[in-house]
Amino acid sequence: MSNKVAIIASNGGLFDAYKVFNIATAAAATEKEVAIFFTFDGLNLIHKQAMQQLPMPEGREHFAEGFAKANIPSISELVELAKEMGVKFIGCQMTMDVMGLTKEDFINGIEVGGAVTFLEFAKHVYANVNFLILNYFLEGTIPFH
Repeated sequence: MSNKVAIIASNGGLFDAYKVFNIATAAAATEKEVAIFFTFDGLNLIHKQAMQQLPMPEGREHFAEGFAKANIPSISELVELAKEMGVKFIGCQMTMDVMGLTKEDFINGIEVGGAVTFLEFAKHVYANVNFLILNYFLEGTIPFH
């Protein structure tokens, strides 16, 4: 059995960030080799400026107090923890090109690559997580409008 976990981050809100980095750090803590492929709005999760102001889902503002009371780490802290645990961050080259972004727009330590780069990693994975589909099952939100 493979020791790899592949995660696709394609959404860019605060809850999306917590889902992605929680699964990534949990997998890394169980000695899995983890890679996250950030594409489209998911690039916000590793963008130097955007990651500091990720939007809270509308109507869920009360969670901010819950995060504070439960002593939940900030997204910046989770990103640093994931990096320290060896989680590989891959920024989607095509999306970056479309958005006019360069590697310098993102946190240090990311790799830039296309879908082939991610697929090469994900070829024989233990788990592949795509939060677009997971949102449907966990939150009842429809992933396609």
